[in-house]
Order: sequence, then C-alpha cells, then structure tokens
Amino acid sequence: MARILYAPDIDFAGIRDQLGVNEEYGADALHEARTAVDRFADAREDHTGVPFVTIDPPTSRDLDQAVHIARDGDGFVIDYAIADVAALVIPDGALDQESRRRGSTVYFPDGSVPLHPRELSEDAGSLLPEQVRPCVLWTIRVGADGAVSDVRVRRSRIRSVARLDYAGVSADAEAGRLHPSIEALPAFGELRRQVALDRGAVELDLPDQQVSHADGGWHLELEPHTPAEVWNSQLSLLTGICAGTIMAEAGIGLLRTLPPAEPERVEELRAAAVALGVDWPDGLSVGHFLAGLPSDRPSTLALQSAAGGLMRGANYLALDGTDEARAIPHDKKQHAAIAGLYAHVTAPLRRLGDRFATEVCLAVTSGQEVPEWVRRALPTLPKILRSADSLSATAERASIDLAEAVILGDRVGQRFDAVVMSAATERKPAQIFIADPPVIAGCEGELRAGDRLQVELATADEVTRTVAFRPV
Repeated sequence: MARILYAPDIDFAGIRDQLGVNEEYGADALHEARTAVDRFADAREDHTGVPFVTIDPPTSRDLDQAVHIARDGDGFVIDYAIADVAALVIPDGALDQESRRRGSTVYFPDGSVPLHPRELSEDAGSLLPEQVRPCVLWTIRVGADGAVSDVRVRRSRIRSVARLDYAGVSADAEAGRLHPSIEALPAFGELRRQVALDRGAVELDLPDQQVSHADGGWHLELEPHTPAEVWNSQLSLLTGICAGTIMAEAGIGLLRTLPPAEPERVEELRAAAVALGVDWPDGLSVGHFLAGLPSDRPSTLALQSAAGGLMRGANYLALDGTDEARAIPHDKKQHAAIAGLYAHVTAPLRRLGDRFATEVCLAVTSGQEVPEWVRRALPTLPKILRSADSLSATAERASIDLAEAVILGDRVGQRFDAVVMSAATERKPAQIFIADPPVIAGCEGELRAGDRLQVELATADEVTRTVAFRPV
C-alpha cells in the first residue's frame, strides 16, 4: 500500500519515559538470560528432522511458533512448536520476577521493549532458522469436518528450516508455490474459520494503522490483514482452544475469557445496519453477518467498528484445581468471541501467562502434578496480565496519535473526505476514518455512523498528541 503521510523524524522516547517502559532488567536477570540452559534437555523428543517453518513479520526475531502441517486423508495433522521459555527461566529467580513485573513485550514504531532480555527472546529462546531449539510441541489432528480428534503435548527439540513472512506466504499461495511444509495451510485456515463462524465466533477484520520507518522517514499506513495472517491465526486459535479445554476440564490453569454480548448491544448493531441500509437476514449470526460484508464499502468499516462494542469485558480466569474451580459455570469460563474455551499458550516469549498455562497443559496431559511454582503463580497472573494489556494498548494508541499529530502538523485547515465510524458518546466525540491520508480521529458534531462527509483538520498538536476534525 502506498505510504501517504511522511515525517523525517518522530521521537517515541517520550512515550516510553512517560509509561516507564525500558530495557533495564537488572544485573541478576540479565545474567540468568545470558547463561540460560535447557532444564529439560534430557527429557525431550527429537523432531529436528521435521521441516518446520516460522511465519512472522519480516523484522521479528522473537519467534515463538514454528509449524508443519500435512494432509491426513480429508483432514490435517498440525505440528505446532512453541518456544519453551519455562525451560530457560529459573522458577522464582531474578528473570522470572522481572518478567512478572513486566507482563508482556511492549511495541513501539521504533522497536519493542521485550518481556525478556534480547539474549533470550531473540536468541536462545527464539525458534530461529537452522538452530536446534527447545520447544513444547502440540500435535493436533483435525478431521474433514474441522473438529479436533486428537491432541498431544510434550517437550521436544526442533530445527526450523525457513523463516517466512505474511506477505510472502500470501504471494506464494496466490502463485501456487507455497513451501511444502505449509501447502495445506490455506485449506486448513479456511476450514477452521468456517467452523468458528458456524460455532458462533465473531471476528473483526478492521485494518491496522501502522507507523513504519523507511526511505529516510516515518510513514503512516493502513494495513489490511493478509490471507496468510488469517490462516496463521487459525493455528494459534486452534491451539488456544485445545489448551483452554484441557485446563477447564482439569479445573486448573489460566483461561482467557469474554462475557457474551449484552442483547441491547446486538440490537444497537442491528439498528446501525438498518440505518446504513445493510440487510441483515433473520437467523444470521453476528459472526456470519460481519464476515459476509463487502470490504470495499464505507458501511462495512462503520459496522465492524461498531461491533467492537460487543467485545467488552475481556479478562483472565485463574483456576486453582479445587472443587470450587471445577464448579464455575461453563459460560463464565468461555470466550464469547471465540464461542468456546480459550487460553493463551502460543507466545511465551512475548506474554507472561503463556509460560504458566503451557506448564499446566504439559502436566495435565501427562498425568503429572502441576508444578508448585506454577500453582503459586496462577492466582497472581490475571492482575499482572490486565495491567500489561492496558499498558500495551496505551503505548500503541499514543504512538499512533503522536505520528498523526506530527505528520499532519502543517495541514491544519485542509479538507478531507471522511466516513463516520461511530457516533459521539458521553465520553468521546464521533470517530471518523479518512482513507487519504489513513487517519482515525475524533470529529466535532452530531454525526451518524456510516455517513460520508467532508471535514477540516482543526487540531494537530504533537505536544498533547491530539488530532481533531470538524465538519465543513
């Protein structure tokens, strides 16, 4: 996509300082990261002969996942290798405590601040190509109907043979030249996506605002999701669903939860569809309705944005293995957008909770006791993870706000064509989307979602990181 907005220099350091985010891990934690050894080296299966590949953004070095997927009759066998961070971090040690203080990797346009020191997250623990690495290997069999028929979890070692990226995989799929290890990925991804929609899942497909550096300056872009991202997400979702089921049935672990959408929120979405002249047939689920919207219409952007209101209240639920935990009602354990049980286990280099949830799954599936260091940590994790999620969201929004304000700084008073994404509320003004340049911002006035209008840039202040428009 063409880069539309440009600025030679933007300093994101002030946001990091304001949020207290830095790479000061402490001497003891750094020492543990630099001298990390595989605590389970003697207990691993050897899968270095399987041609795993990784699929990540091209600049990533913290590679959590590697995959090999094969046809199995009319179904699939997925081997999904996840970096074994728990094998490299001493329980209750300095690095463990530092990672609990942080909760997750925090991303900025000019680089990340990793959960773990780079010596671990981008080297010893990362599934880099042509390197033998410890992993937790999930082998999942999926039938022709998309249902899971078998799950195995165990410690292994692998050697990735190729480092792929989303754009390249999408292009290779279109040209019919996919890497042999993922030739079945498109078919698998589409099958599982359809199964999810039939189950009642809701997927939002809003493009991402991206701030990137190239050609000597900073650019603001709107990045739609590539087909490879959609297919690859189904691998992580499948594994997370299997993990959530394992832990919920055992009554111990860490689930990702989301309450069902309030009926009035769904009715508000239906009302928005009527106002926008978009047909929503009776009996069609929210997920199927949103998935069937044409991507090139302004009304789709408005409805996808409005559907975000259905997904409020995301949380984490720690299960402690007691009878009380097992007795928690099923609907309190579910993730409504996924329409099932779910847990995070596929990004332990970047998310704290994945390390602990993975250890629970390893123990439960092997018939062993969950390690005591995991049991002690579980009740403390939801609060840590909620705080980390909030920090990450703040860092992302502040970075985009700053980029918009700097890049638009000399265009105050100019007019732009816009689409209203959402009407004003008591807490914030109406939100508009401008395609050229790609900006999402507040706009004065009583506006209606889906309306097209011309707006004027009223404010672009890099000190307050504020961009605002008003109707012409």
